[in-house]
Parts: sequence; structure tokens; C-alpha cells
Amino acid sequence: MKWIIKTFEELDTRELYEILQLRAEVFVVEQDCPYQDVDHKDMDSYHVMGYENNHLAAYTRIVKPGISYKEIAIGRVVVSPKNRGQRLGVAVMEKSIEYIETQLHKQDIRLSAQSHLQKFYSDLGFQFTGKEYLEDGIPHVEMLRE
Repeated sequence: MKWIIKTFEELDTRELYEILQLRAEVFVVEQDCPYQDVDHKDMDSYHVMGYENNHLAAYTRIVKPGISYKEIAIGRVVVSPKNRGQRLGVAVMEKSIEYIETQLHKQDIRLSAQSHLQKFYSDLGFQFTGKEYLEDGIPHVEMLRE
């Protein structure tokens, strides 16, 4: 697995295309959830990309503090359907958390998780904050890792 982390300005057009294609494939088509993926937060984010055989297999975006929440946030966590079952979701989250702690020197990380993934994120140190809500028609929970 080859990991690349870039700001929006550092992304080349191929990388940006691959990111948007993967997010649309999973969040819009697979989950049958039409929503506005391009939300201007990408420009204020670090993009964590995991490549396997020159194929974008896993991705997250790390959103700077003050954009989604007062804390730094992780969002758009996605693994390509071609690469499921390889624990890449855990790998991309661990890479994102490591980058936040070692390169950005931040501790508190907040995220909005689909409710059925609460255990996945709690196993990574995130705690349910008590806020459950609908986002784009899908139940979500707010979680914090301190």
C-alpha cells in the first residue's frame, strides 16, 4: 500500500478525479444517496489516499479546524468496493490519525459517522457524543477522539 497525503492545492487533476469518482461510486451510487459531495470543504482539507497497484483503494479527508467543527475532523472515509475485506478502512483511519497527531500536532478529532459504523470508530478510540441525527436521509452519530 502506498500512502500519499496532500493539501487540495497539491492534488493533481488525476488524483482529484480519482477521489471524486470513488466518493461518487460509494456514497452516491452504492448507497443510493444523492447528495452534494462537492461542498467546498475539500479546499480546506488534507487528502489521505491509499493506492494499491496504482488504484485508489482507500481515502479520507482531514478537514481543518473551524470548517466542519471547532476541532479537526475526519470525513469521507471510503474504501473501494474492489478492495473490501482487507482492513483498509482501519488502515486509512490509522494513517489519518497518525498524520493529525504527528504532523498537524492536534489531539481532538471529531467525525460524523453513519450510525451502523459506530463500533468501527469506537474501536479506533472515538466516543459517541450523544448526538444522533439524519444526514442526507441516513442516521449518523457525532463522535470525538480526545
